[in-house]
Amino acid sequence: MIFPLEELIEYDSNMYEITCAASRRAYQLSMLRDEEIEENDGKVVSLAARQIFTRQVEFRIEE
Repeated sequence: MIFPLEELIEYDSNMYEITCAASRRAYQLSMLRDEEIEENDGKVVSLAARQIFTRQVEFRIEE
């Protein structure tokens, strides 16, 4: 999977929040050098987005 476009189109909440969550998760994955990155052809952002949209990784906004 390159980028979860279908999930992005169907997402009906705050786009800024999901963008920030995916960006932060991509940073975490790259710092950890996660094995899943290689399985995803080195595409860190698309892997992070997929994890967020499939709820494999949860996120919350801190105030």
